[in-house]
Amino acid sequence: MSENVFITEETIEGADDGPLAGRTVAVKDNISTAGVRTTCGSRMLEEYVPPYDATVVSRLKEAGATIVGKANMDEFGMGSTTETSYFGATENPAAPGRVPGGSSGGSAAAVAAGEADLALGSDTGGSIRCPAAFCGVVGIKPTYGLVSRYGLVAYGNSLEQIGPFANTVEDAAALLDVIAGSDDRDATTREPPRGSDSRTGDARETREPQLEGASYADAATGDVDGLTIGVPTELLEGADEGVVETFWDAVADLEAQGAEYREVSLPSVEHAVEAYYVIAMSEASSNLARFDGVRYGHDVESEGNWNETFSQARKEGFGDEVKRRILLGTYALSAGYHDKYYKKAQDARAWVKRDFDEALEEADVLASPTMPVPPFERGESLEDPLQMYLADANTVPVNLADLPAISVPAGETDGLPVGLQLVGPAFGEERLIRAASALA
Repeated sequence: MSENVFITEETIEGADDGPLAGRTVAVKDNISTAGVRTTCGSRMLEEYVPPYDATVVSRLKEAGATIVGKANMDEFGMGSTTETSYFGATENPAAPGRVPGGSSGGSAAAVAAGEADLALGSDTGGSIRCPAAFCGVVGIKPTYGLVSRYGLVAYGNSLEQIGPFANTVEDAAALLDVIAGSDDRDATTREPPRGSDSRTGDARETREPQLEGASYADAATGDVDGLTIGVPTELLEGADEGVVETFWDAVADLEAQGAEYREVSLPSVEHAVEAYYVIAMSEASSNLARFDGVRYGHDVESEGNWNETFSQARKEGFGDEVKRRILLGTYALSAGYHDKYYKKAQDARAWVKRDFDEALEEADVLASPTMPVPPFERGESLEDPLQMYLADANTVPVNLADLPAISVPAGETDGLPVGLQLVGPAFGEERLIRAASALA
């Protein structure tokens, strides 16, 4: 058993039958489960018990899945290592002594260790794909709007999506089939144009199979014959040499199965990390304002006024990384700095989206290493938070562009897992699943 995989190990039984009957699922601990603690890995919500299920949890239960526990995570989703959790760090079962990635590290570790067949995580800037890569499993970050966020404790509302983990692409796609679809309780959800090309709305006659009415799992055919893979050169710059070598080996494997690759350019990604963290921290500052010890959160005994009680509750309830991001987000939104930082970050986001759309006119999917480095040693990034932020260079641009992505195992470097990331057009999950299933 891997260390600190679960925060809460209470079993939630699903229906007697359904597509996931007999399958076990770990659920990230920022997704609401009625009657079962949802802590977000924080002392602030240590004893919080939601009165309702998130939409994805309701759909899991209806599909017959058994939820075996709430998976550990970086506090409020803020981190790439699952070391900022108030409940302790999670061990990487695929690389002992290393981090499992984050913030959904507990979910990935549960699957990698065999403690759950499937898992749900959430991805704001790579929080599904990073742990999938570090733990050697499959993780899907869906198109923004494909999966309901109702019941997800928000970090960055405009960026995050719930998505699946599994040991195979087909199993991850089967879980996506269960959780995907519009939800009246989440106005950001949209019905996907299934079996259609997302740019034109017309069925692709040459490269895209017609899957109207079929499932995502049915797309896991492994057929990549004629598929064009775009490799953004910017996402290879500065990456670990062993990671790049393993990445090219995986691309060669796809080529051997009939795909072809070409180099493409995403010049805007140079500014993506900076833009992402300004936007994400600003949204976090706003979202976490409600955790004041009165409406929600850690209760403190204080004889002072409301401001003093509020300050004390947040001082005790939040960890260092959460405090750091609240402070930076509040600063970016403050009078006199909004246009200087937040507005410019949103302009950069539009530029990133445009670059991805143009690159996807040249290729069916884009490929890169999921993470530019192998899994960190435990404790390494806590001493240098900037290192942790910069490690998200290949994943955060996808969230800024609202596109789907998948991470699949590409191999190893020095015995450590390496992930291959594939990115597709909006609602192009079927295409990604088809391509990724050629490798996993």
